[in-house]
Formats: sequence, C-alpha cells, structure tokens
Amino acid sequence: MRVFLTGATGFIGSAIVPELINAGHQVLGLTRSDAGAQSLIAAGAEVHRGDLEDLESLRSGATKADGVIHCAFDHNFANWVANCEKDQRAIEALGGALTGSDRPLVITSGTGMGNAVPGQLATEDVFNSTGQNPRVVSELAGASMSEAGVNVSVVRLPQVHDTVKQGFVTYAVAIAREKRVSAYVGDGKNRWPAAHVSDVARLYRLALEKREPGARYNAVGEEGIAVRDVAEVIGRGLKVPVVGLSPEEAAGHFGWLAPFAGMDLPASSAQTQARLGWRPTGPGLIADLERMSYA
Repeated sequence: MRVFLTGATGFIGSAIVPELINAGHQVLGLTRSDAGAQSLIAAGAEVHRGDLEDLESLRSGATKADGVIHCAFDHNFANWVANCEKDQRAIEALGGALTGSDRPLVITSGTGMGNAVPGQLATEDVFNSTGQNPRVVSELAGASMSEAGVNVSVVRLPQVHDTVKQGFVTYAVAIAREKRVSAYVGDGKNRWPAAHVSDVARLYRLALEKREPGARYNAVGEEGIAVRDVAEVIGRGLKVPVVGLSPEEAAGHFGWLAPFAGMDLPASSAQTQARLGWRPTGPGLIADLERMSYA
C-alpha cells in the first residue's frame, strides 16, 4: 500500500515509517519543515508538505494514498481543548478525502476513552463519550466519518516510551528536575498503562492492514504501572527526594499535569491481541526509565 502518514517525523511516526517500509509498504510522510523532509527522505519515505491546520494538504495527501495513518497531534497542553478540536477537523478532512472508497483510515485516541468506571480496566469495546477528556472529539469525528461510509479504525495510546520519551512521564521528569523533588499523588497506587514505541508502531501497521471498519485497538503492553513506582525511579535517576502530595498540593506542583497525575487509568489490550495477533515484546516503562540518561 501507499500510506499517507501524518506525524511522520514525530516520536511515534518516525517509528511507524520503517515499520511500514520493512513490511513492503510505501510511505508518504507529512512534514512542514526542510529538516523533516530530509529525515523522511533518509528513511526511504516520500515527502508531502503541509501541517494539521492546512486541511487541503491533508485532503491531497489522503487522495494520493491507498490508506492513511493519522498519528499527528499538537501536544501543547496549554491549548489542550483547541488542539483536540484541531484534531477533529483533521480527521474530518482526511475522512472526507476517503469517502466512497474502502481505503482505511487509522486515527489516534487515548486508552482513557475506554474507562467506563475509574479504576477499572479500559477495554476496546467501551467508548466513554460523556467523559471530561476533550480528546473524546477525535473518536466522535471518527464515528461520524464511519457513518459517512469511511473505513475508520482507532488506535488508543497509553504512555508510549523508549529511553528518550515516555508520554506524560517525560513531563513528570522535567518537573522533578526543576523542583528537585519527584512526586506522586496520595499513596501513588494509581496506575498508568504503557507500551514501548516499537510495539506501538507495529500495532499501527497491523491495524492498517486489517482494514476492519469501526475497530478500536488498545496499544497496551503493560496494563498499569503504579505512579509511585514511576516517581521512585525518577527520584533515583535525578538523585532527588520522592514525596507523596495531597490532591490540593498536586496542582501547585504538577501544573497542567495535576489532573492526570492522580488518575487511575489501567487498560487492557486483550481484545487487540486476539484480533490482530499483536504481542508486545519491547522493554517495560520502568526498565526504560532505569536506562535513560538523567544528565
């Protein structure tokens, strides 16, 4: 397949590019910069100029492709709601270009969309459309495109990691470095799911190749890692104290991350593994945190 990939030069996208190429696919990667174009060419991909706010560039890229993987997202959490709405428009533009065909569109969401009850395992067959997470609009946009006849599936992400980046944990490391203390909320037993970036890249490819309309896949290698365990590894790496904070203290310490820091969000990938034959094999989150450089 010729695959149009948004976010092609980002953390996850740059792992998806070789995953697709090594499986025999061609990649048309979205980028807005000369540096991004050079990295795509070096990886063996074609270059498509544009960005998430250039909806015509998204439509034209999708039109040229046999399938689309949309993993680009603006992670500026100061504009979280606006960026989720931007993602909604991007999905609608990509889907509009694929309407009337069976060409697959794989979009991206978060495992939290499958948490019907806080603390219960998020599963693929649940979509909590009434939750407070603004990113719900991504899956709602995908559902709207499905109703219009587009072959849409969803990959839901946990904390995706290697030894350089780890999702929300990367921000927790930065906060601990700045404030010289590594913190968790309450007793720290709340859990975050995780997966290694190599496993996530493989899942995107399998979802694309499966071409199953309406499917939801949880890219989960570890169902739930206690946030206190994460904080303790960070503390050892930075050689700073590890402390528990009350929910009231968390806002002052974590800033925008505070609402997430205390959430218990375990997630399962049992259905995903059964449907795709996907088996996570990469290192765990704690192992990557132990090997990363804190210098």
